[in-house]
Amino acid sequence: MEEKQFESNDIARFQENSKKNKARGMDMVEGSLWKKVFLFALPLGLTGVLQQLFNAADIAVVGQFTGELGAHCMAAVGACTSLISLLVNVFIGISIGSNVVIANAVGANNDKRVKRTCVTSIWVAFIGGLFVTLVGELISGPVLKLMGVPAEVFDMANLYIKIYLMGMPIILLYNFEAAIMRGIGNTKLPLFALSLAGVINVILNMILVIGFHMTVEGVAIATVFSNLISSIILFIYLRKDKLISFHSLFDHPIHGDILVNILRIGIPSGIQSSVFSIANVVIQSGFNSLGTIIMASSSASLNVESVVYSLVSSFGHACTTFTGANYGANKIQRCKQVLMTCLLLGLGGTFVSAGSVMVFGRSLVSLFNGNPEVIAQGYVRLVVMLSSYVFVIHYEVISGYLRGFGISVLPAAVTTLGVCVVRIFWIFVVFPMNPTYHTILAVFPISLGLTAFLMIGALFYIKPATKRLKAQAK
Repeated sequence: MEEKQFESNDIARFQENSKKNKARGMDMVEGSLWKKVFLFALPLGLTGVLQQLFNAADIAVVGQFTGELGAHCMAAVGACTSLISLLVNVFIGISIGSNVVIANAVGANNDKRVKRTCVTSIWVAFIGGLFVTLVGELISGPVLKLMGVPAEVFDMANLYIKIYLMGMPIILLYNFEAAIMRGIGNTKLPLFALSLAGVINVILNMILVIGFHMTVEGVAIATVFSNLISSIILFIYLRKDKLISFHSLFDHPIHGDILVNILRIGIPSGIQSSVFSIANVVIQSGFNSLGTIIMASSSASLNVESVVYSLVSSFGHACTTFTGANYGANKIQRCKQVLMTCLLLGLGGTFVSAGSVMVFGRSLVSLFNGNPEVIAQGYVRLVVMLSSYVFVIHYEVISGYLRGFGISVLPAAVTTLGVCVVRIFWIFVVFPMNPTYHTILAVFPISLGLTAFLMIGALFYIKPATKRLKAQAK
């Protein structure tokens, strides 16, 4: 009789916790996946688009409203993009660790662990942001010189990145908060917060650049302030959410076991993200050697392409979250369904978004600069890159799937080899033989295709779901 009563209470508790998850608008471990993955990924993708538009708005405003300095300002901001990504991507990768740990806890209905992970993640974001600011301020100038940023744009590039880095604790805080929200199945609020911040960013850009006649410093200030708005909105929500509410961060110290799990998953994920940035810093040095026009056209094209990448990569993040939740709920067969669902939806999204951007590519590039040569060269890069996105969706979704199982080292190693090593080899060995724009562009499809091939091979080698199912059967 006591055993039946225990089982009854256990079922009631599970049903109550399931209702909590549904109240948040996302029950990731039950029901059809197609609609749920799509509704999760769409706001996430749009959020990523808005994040890219922060930088795009900076470049567009300084390119169009600073007169004869337009191309130089564009080149200065664009030259900083790869370096900024390099400095922040390790911690954004660590936020993926927070996402996975929270999703596992949500799937297992462990409310206490969800709350502890939330508080630990916020502390990591703040401390990490201070670290990036201090290190970045020290190394940004020398690194820009190593990248070969031309003398005529160096001072503006250095000014832009130093102001941007001052806001890094705020920027990382938003990314960790958004990762927490993803872990509990909420991707709509980060989209709302960033939408509001995006409007503020554009308005401030116009006021500071047109009204106060600033250049790169104006758009950097606007970006930092708008990120402050979005991070405050999410922080207020997290304090009030019934599951993860807290009165003061100082009442909840960092939990060591949770921190270890976040870092175990997050550091390799951060390395995976940062190797792209390392490779792109090297690639940017090649573009820099070809002059201001190529720098400006590449910068404009990169911002258009990044919009597509944000939409495509959202299916990889969805795969991480849904796999993590179902792994936490011990629904291993459903994890395999998550992989196929995310891959098929991602392929569809890739063809629609990449195809649409290629059709309107010249007009989109012209939003950043009206110079016909900048438009022509920018469109060439756009076509080469977007044609390679069939490879991108494969390695994004598969690496997201592996991270959902807590496997992060293997995807990081594959990405390091396929992207970083190949691109560095290309710039230092192949490019000097024929130092042209098209020679640099050729490395993108080669490296992306190799990375996708290796990631598929890694999946078939490790087979996380199959091994887990076999372990359960014993």
